[in-house]
Amino acid sequence: MAIKVVSKRLVIDASVARSSGGEEATYPTSVNCRDFLKAVLDICHQVVMTPDIKTEWDKHQSNFARKWRTQMVAKRKFKFEEIPINSDLWKQIESIAANDKECWEMTKDLRLIEAALATDKIVISLDDNTARTLFSRASDKVDELQHIVWVNPDKIEVEKPIEWLKNGAEVESDRLLMNFHNR
Repeated sequence: MAIKVVSKRLVIDASVARSSGGEEATYPTSVNCRDFLKAVLDICHQVVMTPDIKTEWDKHQSNFARKWRTQMVAKRKFKFEEIPINSDLWKQIESIAANDKECWEMTKDLRLIEAALATDKIVISLDDNTARTLFSRASDKVDELQHIVWVNPDKIEVEKPIEWLKNGAEVESDRLLMNFHNR
């Protein structure tokens, strides 16, 4: 008897869309992002987009990502959401940033966090070195960030992102922002 996987709503950063290559791609990040997006399409999960996230995708998506998005819409796996700005969250982030650069790094991706908070609390992004690290540190002071799952589709050895999708994209402790800086 097959196990039914519950569909999760994933907030996918434009960094993944930009990096996903076509079938001819050989660069590892391009292949990993493409394979991840294909898995999202084939498994029952959905993608969430807000107007701001859509604008970023429109600017940066690869040809493969554009076609993938069309297929997601056709399969009714594309969820367009109007999510209001969370002013309190923005103020908290701006107040705890150590400097202007950190503030900019976090606020440029804060719409991903807002969309995740309004849905299933899952962000898919390649940005480990800046945003993920900064949000992880900020989760010590900002409770809303603690239970955000952040997955990098290019970390296939460590995070096993496609296996995670196939297993239902469940919350796992080591994927939470609050635990990332402890790795």
